Amino acid sequence: MAVSRDFWRGRRVLLTGHTGFKGAWAARWLQRMGAEVHGFALVPDSAPSLHALLRTPLAGETIADLRDAAAVEKALTAARPEIVLHLAAQALVPASYRDPFGTWTSNLMGTINLLEAMRRHGAPLTAVLVTTDKVYANSESGMAFTEDAALGGDDPYSASKAAMEIAVHSWRKSFLSARHRIVTARGGNVIGGGDWSAERLIPDIVRATQGQQAVVLRRPEATRPWQHVLDLVQGYLLYAQALHEARADLPASLNFGPLDDQRITVGAIATQFTQAFGAPAWRHEPQPGMPEKGVLALDARRAVAALDWRPGFATQAALEATVAWYRDWLAGGDAAALTDGQIADFEGRV
Repeated sequence: MAVSRDFWRGRRVLLTGHTGFKGAWAARWLQRMGAEVHGFALVPDSAPSLHALLRTPLAGETIADLRDAAAVEKALTAARPEIVLHLAAQALVPASYRDPFGTWTSNLMGTINLLEAMRRHGAPLTAVLVTTDKVYANSESGMAFTEDAALGGDDPYSASKAAMEIAVHSWRKSFLSARHRIVTARGGNVIGGGDWSAERLIPDIVRATQGQQAVVLRRPEATRPWQHVLDLVQGYLLYAQALHEARADLPASLNFGPLDDQRITVGAIATQFTQAFGAPAWRHEPQPGMPEKGVLALDARRAVAALDWRPGFATQAALEATVAWYRDWLAGGDAAALTDGQIADFEGRV
């Protein structure tokens, strides 16, 4: 199954988190296909930001906080969307330790504000609400999580996203199923050009390259389900397409992660990127007050079966595409042209 230009052309979409890394890629791809994209998000939290560099034309934009229930409902009413893609979140584990209250209120109560606005919305909606690969109760057994695994989460970010899953299930069963179609998507650790988030591996390496300083790693031995941002956005769009077409057999939640099961460590990726960019070698500095899981893997076979979704990038190819984007941007390349080029290449391969 391919992402369909015909399906998305003229489609009214409310995209939350459009100023973030994944949101900027999603907005760009949707706009290229002719969708009518209405964004809802905070001001970008980094400079530069991919959102600012791309200058993607939007049909409408609301710069506001998900915790502002009135703003959420006003934006939903103004956009009159057929499809809601909810990507907005406080998405960083370290930040969740520093501000657990803000993380919980943004990720859980912000989502509940959106669910409540949907509950009061008269027209039918199709909604894909994005959580994370970290929603599962992780004993670090090394097993790849299926969608049926128990929800959990020790750190505030993971726990708040698991709670979001429960809230979505509750609203769907209690209020929304009669008029709306709503699912959750659980994605792996995303990489790709244009991410400048704080305390995230590849942006940290790019900043270290620019300052010729050694990047500091908290858990170099940790493994994650790394995947390119376009593979993840492709999954969200395919899920929304199938859901909007009223596929009765669709699961209520799907994992999206690499299929090649290459469990590459943080340290191995840091070594590859620092060498590619000519940055100083990384160093290890544990942060004992900020524990993170060392092993995490997703089983995405259900997404393959349900949507015929397949990644366009193997793990190594995703890393190489990410290096190429940043290398060309650091050399003076135009971010919009680089992004459009990678989207066009991706569309030709999947």
